[in-house]
Amino acid sequence: MKHVDIYTDGACKGNPGPGGYGAILVYGGQERELSGGEPSTTNNRMELMGAIAALERLREPCEVTLTSDSRYLVDAVTKGWAKSWRRNGWRKADKSPALNSDLWARLLELLEIHRVTFIWVRGHVGHPYNERCDALAVEAAGRFAKE
Repeated sequence: MKHVDIYTDGACKGNPGPGGYGAILVYGGQERELSGGEPSTTNNRMELMGAIAALERLREPCEVTLTSDSRYLVDAVTKGWAKSWRRNGWRKADKSPALNSDLWARLLELLEIHRVTFIWVRGHVGHPYNERCDALAVEAAGRFAKE
C-alpha cells in the first residue's frame, strides 16, 4: 500500500463568510497543492473540505498520514466522535445536531477506503507545510471575498 503524507488547513474571512482550504499531498518526492473554497461557509467546514479534497484525489487505497492544525477535525476522528455522531443519526451526546454532517459523512466514507493516521500540529508556528496550506486557504478565501 502506498504511503502519502497530506497536510491541510482551512480559513474563513468572517465565520460564516468567504472561506477557503488548502492541502498538500506528498508522495515519492513529489508535491501536489490543492485549494478551493466557497463564498459563504465556516472555518470548520473548510478544515473538513481540505481533508476531503485531498483524500478524494487518491486513485487507490493508501496509507495516509494527515497533518492538520484543526482540533475539530483531528479530535472528532481520533476520539471517535464523528463515528458516534453518525451512529446516533448525526446527533451529539447531548442530543443536539452534529454540525457539518454532510461533510463528516463524506470524510468517514473516505476513511473506510484509506488507512489514515491523523496528526495535530499547532498552527502558525513555522511548520512549513502548515504555513503553505494556510497561505493556500487564505488565498482561496480571498478569491471568494472579491465576488
